[in-house]
Amino acid sequence: MLDTELMQEGLALMAFGMGFVFVFLTVLVLSTTLMSLLVRRLAPAPAADAPARAASPAGDGSDNQELMVVISAALHRYRQRHRR
Repeated sequence: MLDTELMQEGLALMAFGMGFVFVFLTVLVLSTTLMSLLVRRLAPAPAADAPARAASPAGDGSDNQELMVVISAALHRYRQRHRR
């Protein structure tokens, strides 16, 4: 084989491989898009989330105090378990 023939076969193989990958990725994107559209169409609408509890007034700090107590207890327990 001559060098030019070898180079032509290499380029042809490269073009075939790149074309195959391009076609595969195009088919993959199209199929994913179609499946997404199908799922959106067939999936039920999400239910509206009801608030779990009424919002507390802005001046009420009991929630913040309770949260600080819980965080402090968790931090204390973590530091006891992970001493150096």
